[in-house]
Amino acid sequence: MKKTFISVGLAAVGATGIQSAVAQALDTGIPPKTWNVSANLRGFYDDNYLVTPNKVGSFGMELSPSISANLARQQTDLGVKYTFGMYYYQQRQDTGQDPLDYTHQGDLWLDHSFNERQKLTISDSLVIGQDPQLVQGGAVVRVNGDNVNNIATVTLNSEWTRQFSTATHYGNNFIDYNNSPVSTPNNPSIAALLNRVQQDVGIDFQWTIQPETIAFIGYDFTWVNYTVNDLISPPYLLNNPPNPPKVINYYSDARNYYTHYAYVGLSKTFSPNLSGSFRVGASLTDAYNDPVATQNTLAPYANLNLTYTYLPGCYLQAGFTQDQNATDVAGVASNGQLTLYQESSTLYLDLNHQITSKLSGSLVGTYQYSVFQGGQFNNVSETTVGAGIHFDYMINQHFSANAGYDFTDLLSTVDQRGFSRNVVYLGLEATY
Repeated sequence: MKKTFISVGLAAVGATGIQSAVAQALDTGIPPKTWNVSANLRGFYDDNYLVTPNKVGSFGMELSPSISANLARQQTDLGVKYTFGMYYYQQRQDTGQDPLDYTHQGDLWLDHSFNERQKLTISDSLVIGQDPQLVQGGAVVRVNGDNVNNIATVTLNSEWTRQFSTATHYGNNFIDYNNSPVSTPNNPSIAALLNRVQQDVGIDFQWTIQPETIAFIGYDFTWVNYTVNDLISPPYLLNNPPNPPKVINYYSDARNYYTHYAYVGLSKTFSPNLSGSFRVGASLTDAYNDPVATQNTLAPYANLNLTYTYLPGCYLQAGFTQDQNATDVAGVASNGQLTLYQESSTLYLDLNHQITSKLSGSLVGTYQYSVFQGGQFNNVSETTVGAGIHFDYMINQHFSANAGYDFTDLLSTVDQRGFSRNVVYLGLEATY
């Protein structure tokens, strides 16, 4: 990465379905002190660091220092965190390439209570990197250069009575991949296919049935605008008698769309150890900018999760989501329609266990089944499986050791997209 671009602000989250991603991206918590400094040094082996069907593996080293600060006042909590990553790949050194990658992540969060009944929450997470697991913008392959993903939300919670409250939110998800090599209609760049601004605005109406049970009904409006003015497919000759033949060109913004979400839900604490949230409904998507014919899609929407704390420091979290997501596939069908996005069903599991007073472990797993919507690959499916096991051992107050293994497998029949990836690491972390 030859240049550096840092910008932390209220650029903010996309659709309702993106909000779970925001929560994951901002999983930084409130620091226990006013400020914290840490650094993690790891050795690793990645058998497919380019994330392609034809594996290229490499031993390497990772250095990740971070600094965070938190300011707590009577009505306001303000926090900020910055993490720098430097990755060295031995395989690239051996082949005469630049062996180093650099990543940046900045997180910002603000909670402010205007009074006892109104609270404003602001969060922002900015990531710059190359690995698709870090920059989650829709690319499944590694993209060289400065790839930016900025996600943020602004939420106003208002309690109107003891039983009735509202949560009004706005969000923006900004995706910007490096636009090289030059995009062509037969080989569009990742930037041409995925660079976009995705915004949403919505409101939840909430009723407190019991102190531990809240029911709600909500609406969310999302609009997505693709920002690179490049061709993403070869021209299509439209024959539509009695009209004369017409040549159709497909630019990035042909995939712009609006989506309306309507849902009902329940947030409940079943016991001191078990809690959950359930949100189900439907989405209506209007692909208004398709140059051949407007595509309208009605689909189910869901976001379900359960958390069970079975011992101090030990918990199991499981969930399911059903929503749409961007894709770097954009084939044109024989009728001239373009592939727009994917409908994805995702199951996830996260188990954290305190094995001893100094040793903790976690086990994570995901299963995603996705179906392409529209175009050449309409109704074609692909499956992504992910799993990981991680261990942390506290040596003393300031030092800990960590080790882990992560596995990813994409099973797809489209454009040789399928790949598998195994990463194993061993490291040492210092905190102060």
